[in-house]
Amino acid sequence: MEKEFNYMTGTQIIFLIVGAVTLIAALMVVTVRNLVHAALWLVATLFGVAIVYTLLNAGFLAVVQVVVYIGAIAILFIFAVMLTRRQAADTGAALNSNWWAGALMAVLTFAGLAYLLQTWSGFSKQSAAIPSGFDAIGQLGTALTSPQGYVLPFEVASVLLLAALVGAVYLAFNKK
Repeated sequence: MEKEFNYMTGTQIIFLIVGAVTLIAALMVVTVRNLVHAALWLVATLFGVAIVYTLLNAGFLAVVQVVVYIGAIAILFIFAVMLTRRQAADTGAALNSNWWAGALMAVLTFAGLAYLLQTWSGFSKQSAAIPSGFDAIGQLGTALTSPQGYVLPFEVASVLLLAALVGAVYLAFNKK
């Protein structure tokens, strides 16, 4: 009687490695004391998500992830932190005394989502198949630019980011 071995494919191995590195980077975002280091760990986390998009054959979303989130938002955050910092060294507690409550809520939320996905009848391998002729980029473009879609929240987010940048520059150059 021969045993049948199920070997992992290269894509699965890459996914596990990238997933582990992304989770570690995300953990570092919320645990490091230095805000600039946290922003750099955020860049690593977002890059890991872009790699996962690439593994899922969602090249457009991977490029958007890199250009918009890493290239714009994370760099804007780094500039804002660097422009508004008064001291180079942070003082204060590294962890909140109620960190365990946040960790418990994260575990409970994950368990609830896992339970919901397991019991949801619409979540199956057949429903995940992409129909032929499906134009994801066209539908995304229509959703982002049509008045019935997300054009207003998209524009509000851009105005808020611009206001944050102007505020950071004002605070950085404010005379004492």
